[in-house]
Amino acid sequence: MAGRVIKLVPGRTAFLVCDIQERFRSAIYAYPAVISTAEKMVKAAALLEIPTIVTEQNPKALGATVSELSLSALGPDLQPSYSPLAKTKFSMILPEVEASLRKWKTQSVVIFGIESHVCVLQTALDLLERNYDVHILADGVSSCNHDEVGVALARLRSSGAQITTSESALFQLMVDASHPQFKKISALIKDTKNSTAESLKHLVGGKL
Repeated sequence: MAGRVIKLVPGRTAFLVCDIQERFRSAIYAYPAVISTAEKMVKAAALLEIPTIVTEQNPKALGATVSELSLSALGPDLQPSYSPLAKTKFSMILPEVEASLRKWKTQSVVIFGIESHVCVLQTALDLLERNYDVHILADGVSSCNHDEVGVALARLRSSGAQITTSESALFQLMVDASHPQFKKISALIKDTKNSTAESLKHLVGGKL
């Protein structure tokens, strides 16, 4: 018997932005591609009113979230007051995050950030264990070591996570061209066409 079809659920989806910090600029494979995908998704979150949580791994040592992410555009209604949330745990699933997901009645969680085989992986596994539907953006995750990414995505898929892309996720969240933000999201996708192509080339090519 085929398993349950898992789709993004509009109105019950949250974005988790995992540790996209300044000090990783020289360490992460294709980091500009990760940042450009995250930048697009944060802008989309503001347009589609998707609650978003940002974490920072040991920010005293690794710096703040990169300046390209316009978190202020989300406003207070779409991000908890504690976000960006400093952490030392690899997983993003801390008590504050769990409480927010429950408050929002979240079913689908979209994850993008770093590192694919450490914080992203452990966050996804914790969410799957709690029966959330987990969607990983293949064009939005990376690691210091390039070859770790494919292994992590394979592990995530075998564990029950859905491997998708940023553009696919955005169209799933709109469902219909009659969506009130369709024109603005379409414009965002058009404006980021070249950077999306670069992200797919560097982060997805040959890994799936």
